[in-house]
Order: sequence, then structure tokens, then C-alpha cells
Amino acid sequence: MKKLPFLITCILLLSATIFIGCKDNKTDEGETPAATTEAENNEGSNKGQAFIEGDSENPNALRLAMDSKDHTTLVAAVQAAGVENALVNVGPLTVFAPTDAAFDKLPDGTVEDLLKPENKSKLAYILKNHVAPSNYPIDMLEKNIEKGRSLYMASGENVEVSKEGEDIIVGGAKIVGTVKVSNGWVHIVEDVILPKE
Repeated sequence: MKKLPFLITCILLLSATIFIGCKDNKTDEGETPAATTEAENNEGSNKGQAFIEGDSENPNALRLAMDSKDHTTLVAAVQAAGVENALVNVGPLTVFAPTDAAFDKLPDGTVEDLLKPENKSKLAYILKNHVAPSNYPIDMLEKNIEKGRSLYMASGENVEVSKEGEDIIVGGAKIVGTVKVSNGWVHIVEDVILPKE
């Protein structure tokens, strides 16, 4: 019986070695060939690229949020919804990351209610409304504004993007900072982008 756990461990180590060897010598934890549907299939499980330990000079969107003192509520929400893997996909993806202050603007008790296990799917839907499965640096957002295009989000909704003076507004939330990450872009926003439905 002792041979069975040893055999399983060997198989897992061999699989991991083969997987790592097929990655074109890239070591970013965000460099995974996962599609959005795979991330959705992994929701709620402690499996997938989000749970692999590793350091990188250029972090993915999830690692950036986890290392930020201004995004603790966002990280707690991502973990409660079980959508960590969606933020480490190879991308490109664009994340509109609300600050803690943005969550504080919601009516009293909203965040606490959303973090309850029974509201997991609702919370996941709201969080997916902050992820565009495409590459949107500031110049691309400005081009979309010029052409009158909205942004398609991972929630399935389209979000309006506009400009007020020098400020870019996405779904009613102003972008106050931008960071290039290994799997796309993170735009820090002042408000939570709530879905229309």
C-alpha cells in the first residue's frame, strides 16, 4: 500500500516536469495557455496557476493586487468568489481594479453581503465585469473612445468608455493609475463597475 502514494507522487512530479519543459523557458506564473473557459471551470478550486508559488520581476494581475495595500478588499473578493485563476491567465487581459476606497463607496453592508458563501456566483459576476479579455493600454482605450466602441467584459456585458477632460472613464469609474503586468494591463479605478443586470 505504501507504493501507491509514492507512485502517484512520481507521476505528478513527472507531469509537472513535462509541463514546465514545454513552456518555452518562460517562468512567469502568469504565462499559462489557459482560456477564460478553463478559468471558469477552475472557479472555487485551489488548483490552477493562481496557486503556484513563484517570483517574477513582472507580476501578473493577481500578484500585483495581492502585493498592493490599496487592494485588500479586491483580493478578498477574488478569493471569496474563487476566480483567482481568471487573473493569471496568459491573456492578454485588462483588469480594472477598484481600490479599497472604491469598495467603501458602496452602500453599507454591500461588501460584507457579497463575501458570504451564498453570494459567490453574484460576486464572481461582478468581478468578471472588471476584466476585459483583451489588451487595452491607455492608447487603445482612447482609440475605442474615438470610434465610439464599448468594451466587452468577461461578464458578457459591454461597458461604456469615455473621456472627461484628460480622464478616461470606464463604466462610470475613472482610471487613476495604470500598470503593465505579465498578462496584460491593470487600470486602477476609483469606483466599482457594477453590472447593468
